[in-house]
Amino acid sequence: MDIKRVAIDAVNETIVMTVVHMDYKGQVAKRINEKMPLATVKGFRKGQVPKDLVEKQYGKAIKQEEVKKVVDLALERFVQSERLNLLGTPLAKENENFDWDAEELTFEYEIGLVPNFEIDLEAKNNIVKYIVTADDKLIDGQVERIQKQFGKAIPQDKVEADSDLTGTFSNEEKGINNTTTIAVSTFNKAAADKFIGKKVGDVVTVSTKGLFADDHQLMDYLKVAHDDVHGLDIEVNFTIEAINGAELAELNQELFDKLFGEGKVASLEDLKAKIKEDAETQFAQQADQKLLLDVQDFLIESTKFDLPAEFLKKWLQTVGEKKLSAEEAEVEYARSEKGLRFQLIEGKAMAQSNIQITFEDLKAFTTNAIRQQMAQFGQTNPTDEEVQGIVARVLSNQDEVKRLSEQVVAEKLLEVFKEKANPTTKEVTYEEFIAASYGE
Repeated sequence: MDIKRVAIDAVNETIVMTVVHMDYKGQVAKRINEKMPLATVKGFRKGQVPKDLVEKQYGKAIKQEEVKKVVDLALERFVQSERLNLLGTPLAKENENFDWDAEELTFEYEIGLVPNFEIDLEAKNNIVKYIVTADDKLIDGQVERIQKQFGKAIPQDKVEADSDLTGTFSNEEKGINNTTTIAVSTFNKAAADKFIGKKVGDVVTVSTKGLFADDHQLMDYLKVAHDDVHGLDIEVNFTIEAINGAELAELNQELFDKLFGEGKVASLEDLKAKIKEDAETQFAQQADQKLLLDVQDFLIESTKFDLPAEFLKKWLQTVGEKKLSAEEAEVEYARSEKGLRFQLIEGKAMAQSNIQITFEDLKAFTTNAIRQQMAQFGQTNPTDEEVQGIVARVLSNQDEVKRLSEQVVAEKLLEVFKEKANPTTKEVTYEEFIAASYGE
């Protein structure tokens, strides 16, 4: 067998394989002999069919099967021996006039290669690392929400600015149909004004664009998927099913203990300090996520390399349970190209920074995540044995291992980006951070 690579450009090649009789004749003969006792041909008893008739009836199919095995194995070994870094998998070139009776059988496979490129993590940029603070307005608002949550609901005849509404968001086209309770003050001003004076049974139509200060709230109130929240601009109906005001709960030790555990908060000042601490911890996570996304966008924009685009579009038509048309593959490639580019950049950044993920890294990350999750549900002091039991169960699931590994990689890359990209630090309120994030 002869096998070689033919370069088309830096990211596209063809593998050409020439198969001769010697490469497969022994296995074909063996298969024919195995077929002899089982062959059935009209006019002959089973097992008594002459060999030439067996070859005539089954030989072509057997030959094609054995040649395919030879080609598949040779292709796999060639890719490994050449250490080819592929995007997708080899695609066989179609040949409608292929002659299976030829002395030499030639097969061609298109391949797409991972491009060679360099990244400069320290390149000049305008990236900002936000330090998000909880200001008095936010803290006071959270205190009031706590008082309303633990206070007494008072039914109202019509909607007022401080009302809480129970109702259903709906949009038939997008499959939205979610019943929720929401404060009028949660909406942006234009949307909130539409509700004032409405009664139970009324339907209010609002736009999702800028409906909340943080687009992610669409996930909570409308049950919109995370991938769809940013820039979602549709109209939804809200059918009012209940309107309530609230008699605010008294800020006393009983409420503090209920919220945070006995004796941990003893005054309004302690409560505000706790709210500030918890909020800023959450804000730091959101700021880190924005920093990561901003660095990703910068690296994608500043790191130029070619992809085997046409090859990948053809390859996308062949993978998955549902085969895609050329038009569908074009759309899918456009949707996934940015992610693919960053995946390659991410791999290069990990190699340049010598980032490696160990099982101990994964275990430590999972342990911390489990403790945080347990704390959210009031289990503030779980034993090490309890936590490690949960960690062991989580890490026995391969899908979870993959998901958590991606988070560990993102966390390690974030630390590299903070150091190498040298972003400008800027302290902002949460409202200012939201405006910087979503242009509002």
